[in-house]
Amino acid sequence: MDEKMMIIDPHVHMTSRTTDDYEAMAAAGVVAIIEPSFWLGQPRTQVGSFQDYFSSLVGWEPFRASQFGIKHYCTIGLNSKEANNEALAEQVIELLPLYLHKENVVAIGEIGYDDQTPAEDKFFRMQLEMAKELDMTVQVHTPHRDKKAGTIKSMEVCLEHGLDPANVIIDHNNEETVKEVLDRGFIAAFTIYPKTKMGNERMVEVVKKYGSSNIIVDSSADWGVSDPLAVPKTASLMLKRGISMEDVRKTCYQNALDAFGKNGKMKESHWLQPDSINQSQLFNDNSVLRGQTPRIDEDQIT
Repeated sequence: MDEKMMIIDPHVHMTSRTTDDYEAMAAAGVVAIIEPSFWLGQPRTQVGSFQDYFSSLVGWEPFRASQFGIKHYCTIGLNSKEANNEALAEQVIELLPLYLHKENVVAIGEIGYDDQTPAEDKFFRMQLEMAKELDMTVQVHTPHRDKKAGTIKSMEVCLEHGLDPANVIIDHNNEETVKEVLDRGFIAAFTIYPKTKMGNERMVEVVKKYGSSNIIVDSSADWGVSDPLAVPKTASLMLKRGISMEDVRKTCYQNALDAFGKNGKMKESHWLQPDSINQSQLFNDNSVLRGQTPRIDEDQIT
């Protein structure tokens, strides 16, 4: 793959990853990422847990990414798994407006269905109304079980609430759902996992069949077995399989920028004219370093 090719991973849970991952991603051409709010692996039990987590997505994590030359954005929302604790979910919904206007928040997400329960439906709809009111992009998590029906239901509910499909990213697609998503005018994102969801060989075939319009590749790397380099690896494989550089650029960079950049918070100039790296800087008295010599770019040396 062309070393100069820029990559955006528009769905990666870096809170669960290490600084080694940031270094590897930057070396592989990743210039920007979007971190959707999601669950811990076990349920949060109080609203303060959500508040601290959301605060980290707009504070500590952007700083940590910047120390390795990557621009960090996020999406904020109540995820579907935790919508089933209705008393707590009500409190989280009240909390969301405090964060949706933060400078690196580019969408409401990831929201949608898990088990497709009435509670999930209720809070999904509430957040869609919030997105409509604030004119925000929406990032939808489609269920892993009964995926096709859940994906169709997600789109129908978005349309029912009057959202523009061009402002809705439907994530975790596969070969069974992609045509329906594209035909309805939504943006189809694909999670590239090592063993489950979509593999990069399968992703190549999807792009060969459907082209590059409204298709986005992401890693969804998290605390489980996953790969934060899934997007650059898929881009490289696409080129090897004869997909054009333009189509690779669209699916692994431009489409994500277009989809998430509509509110003006995510701009290409952020990484084309980046702030210089100075790893001697601190965030709330914390550094990413543990005794290493800090990287300080020349224009930061005084």
